[in-house]
Amino acid sequence: MNPVTSPHPETANARATAFLTEKSAKVERALRAICDGWTDAPETLRRVIEYSLFAGGKRLRPALALGAAELVSGDDRPAMSAACALEMIHTYSLMHDDLPSMDDDDLRRGKPTAHKAFGEANAILAGDALLTMAFDAAAESGSAAVVRELARAAGVAGMVGGQVVDIQSEGRTVGEETLYFIHSRKTGALITASVRSGAILGDATEAQTHALSQYGRDLGLAFQVADDILNVEGSREVLGKETGSDTRRRKATFPAVVGLETSRRKARELAAHAVVHLEDFDGKAEPLRAIARYMVERKS
Repeated sequence: MNPVTSPHPETANARATAFLTEKSAKVERALRAICDGWTDAPETLRRVIEYSLFAGGKRLRPALALGAAELVSGDDRPAMSAACALEMIHTYSLMHDDLPSMDDDDLRRGKPTAHKAFGEANAILAGDALLTMAFDAAAESGSAAVVRELARAAGVAGMVGGQVVDIQSEGRTVGEETLYFIHSRKTGALITASVRSGAILGDATEAQTHALSQYGRDLGLAFQVADDILNVEGSREVLGKETGSDTRRRKATFPAVVGLETSRRKARELAAHAVVHLEDFDGKAEPLRAIARYMVERKS
């Protein structure tokens, strides 16, 4: 049964949580091994990086890479280096997003943000280091296609490009076209790259890669719409960060542009569309189907 329309969402949510927990533990060990190899890094730099990299979180992007590889090949190990690279890129982006010149946030995952704990300069440099070393990790995959995939998703046509338009749109009235542009790049690009990287490293067929790409595209948008909603309705205690900041900064979000009820419907529709793209896969795709429901049901 389609988990987005299932009358028992708790079943899908439990499956998604178990999947994320399993993959997160594997990624955590691999990230620790990578950090342990940075023996020449200044101690302060290591402390700032590890403070943010091991602060918790869902490890969604690496889990998607591992899950896609496992789906098409039966083995998630070929995607581990790419999975680590994805988490390093994601962590660097959060560190820089939190800076006073960006979102100026004091809390992340229930702890002081990196610039609050270690100073702005150290937070910037640690983020720079994580982005750089992410590509060292990605190169370990042995796939130039994956390195390019991550570079494009994180760069001018992806995450950073989306963030620039997001900043430019603050305080302005924007339409849904601009909103989709921002969200599909700022958040969606790296999520799509996650499943695509796993597919590439799992030697997926062209049809499988296309299906997973479409899944990732819709999932990424669903995730960001849900995030926009949580910024309005979520709890500071549950989220581990301040809420209401999007409204205060007059950011371009789905609730601001189309309203909360339409935003909820849009998130559900996107999640349902994501699942449709997996219809040619067998039961092994259940974790990815469950993730789609989890995206719109989550409270953090």
